[in-house]
Amino acid sequence: MRLDKFICESSSLTRSLAKKALHRGEVTCDGIVVKDSGFKVEACHHICLAGEPLSLIGPRFIMLNKPVDYICSTQDEVHPSVLNLLGLERRDELHIAGRLDVDTTGLVLITSDGQWSHKITSPKKECGKRYLVTLADPIDESLIAPFQQGIALRNEEGLTKPASLTIIDSHTARLVITEGKYHQVKRMFAAVGNKVVGLHREAVGHIELDETLTSGQWRYLTEEEIQSV
Repeated sequence: MRLDKFICESSSLTRSLAKKALHRGEVTCDGIVVKDSGFKVEACHHICLAGEPLSLIGPRFIMLNKPVDYICSTQDEVHPSVLNLLGLERRDELHIAGRLDVDTTGLVLITSDGQWSHKITSPKKECGKRYLVTLADPIDESLIAPFQQGIALRNEEGLTKPASLTIIDSHTARLVITEGKYHQVKRMFAAVGNKVVGLHREAVGHIELDETLTSGQWRYLTEEEIQSV
C-alpha cells in the first residue's frame, strides 16, 4: 500500500494533508523519515506520524445504548445523531444497521462493513429484533395469536410477518419482529387499539444489549457477536 494511502486509512488526515505531513518530515518508517508518498508500506513496517504509531483502522463493529432525543441518521435540524456519541475518528465511514425512532431507546448497531449491515437490515435475512414495549392500555394473551398470524397495518397491503409477543404484565410486553417497516411496532399496536408509550430495543439477532452500558455509552462488539450475524 502507498504510504500516503496508509496514512489516510490509519488517521483522520485527507490525502492532501498526509502529503503535507510527509513533506514536513513528520512521518517515519522504522525510525527513518520518509517523504515519498509512493513509498510501499509492508506488513513488517512500523509507521509513525509525529511520533505516534499508526495502524490500519479496518472494519468497525459497535453497539450503542441509544438515549431518547437522538436520531439514527447523520443529519437533522432538531436532534443530534447517535454518531455524535462515539467520539471516533472518520465517523463518515460509519453507518447505522437498523434505525430507531427518536423517542426509542436501546440497542443500535453501527459499522463500517456494508455486507455485515445488510445481513441485519435485509427483510430476506429475517434477523429478529426484540423490543420491550410499554403500552397505554392493558393487554392480555388474546393478542399473541393475532401477532403471530400477522397484523394488517394502515395504508399497507397484506399482513406483517409473524411476530412473537410475550406478555410481561398488564401494560408491558416483549415483541420480536423480523421486519423494519416505518414505525412498525407502534403501528402494530395501534392496529389493535393500543398505544405504545415506551419502546426499548433489547436485542438484534443473537446480539444482546450489554447491561453494563448506561444510556449513551458504547463499546466494540466481540468477535463472537460479530460472527453471530
